[in-house]
Amino acid sequence: MGVNILGMGAYVPEQKLTNDDFTRFVETNDEWIRTRTGIVERRMAGWEPTWYMGVKASMKAIERSGIDPAEIGLVISCSATADFHTPSMASIIQDAVGAVNAGAFDLNAACTGFVYALDTARRFVDSDGGMKYVLIVANEALSKFLDFEDRGSCILFGDGAAAAVVERSSKLFASALRSDGSGAGLLCARALNTASEIKTEAPEGFSDSFPELKPHKLFQNGKEVYKFATQALPKSFELAAANTGITKDDIDWFIPHQANIRIIETAAKKLGVSMDKFIVTLDHFGNTSSASIPLALNEAIEKGIIKRGQKLALIGFGAGLTYGGIILEY
Repeated sequence: MGVNILGMGAYVPEQKLTNDDFTRFVETNDEWIRTRTGIVERRMAGWEPTWYMGVKASMKAIERSGIDPAEIGLVISCSATADFHTPSMASIIQDAVGAVNAGAFDLNAACTGFVYALDTARRFVDSDGGMKYVLIVANEALSKFLDFEDRGSCILFGDGAAAAVVERSSKLFASALRSDGSGAGLLCARALNTASEIKTEAPEGFSDSFPELKPHKLFQNGKEVYKFATQALPKSFELAAANTGITKDDIDWFIPHQANIRIIETAAKKLGVSMDKFIVTLDHFGNTSSASIPLALNEAIEKGIIKRGQKLALIGFGAGLTYGGIILEY
């Protein structure tokens, strides 16, 4: 069994930063950013909390689905930039949208979060006594964590949210989720408070193997992440397609994680697929982590590019290092 995406919604912050705006923070310019990443502009939260963006996207998804929010059985919020350690973002959103009968929990698989959450939702609606509807929310405010002294990474990211309401369906659905934790230190941000107030001495030889990090600031080893990403995107599709009889030629649209145009182009070349079949929105959204795939999916649906009955491949990678793919019929 698979899922049917009943409706989607999105929200991006009011504040828009162009490449030229970044010259206020770091030594850079529009040509340098554009040619290396494909990014022209991105939205960055000002007054908006992460949960607020998630609520706005969710309300639109529920409205487009035409359902009563009281019928939602579960809310899954996937985010790497939650406003709180506790409560969960999902609980805040569940209350705000009126999903009074729903359970709620957060899921953090970084940029692969929506892929993980969609596969998780499918298992809940497909279980015995499965839930009628599940609301998936990908909401990110990466600007909170950026190191604006690091010109190689701060220019890549943007903020935003997208949500989907799904139900059980007999439509095509195949998935694969993976992680390579040996690369956890290549893309990471420590929690703001990591040291206990009740201190003890660590045993001799102990090391957590992570690089020295600025508290609460994102670190990325760009070269190594690029190498991983260009392998992970095509592999995510191949793993999801294994044993399904589906080939790249059966896919109408590939919706990849929107990290860098060069990564997407390299993945397309390795798959032997024309870039014309890839949905790309990073030029105006940047890298919005878990929100990047659903933001691209939502926009393509709104524009009438993606139509009912078409086969889609959602492929992502992110910190963890996580990766995964889903093949489904829209």
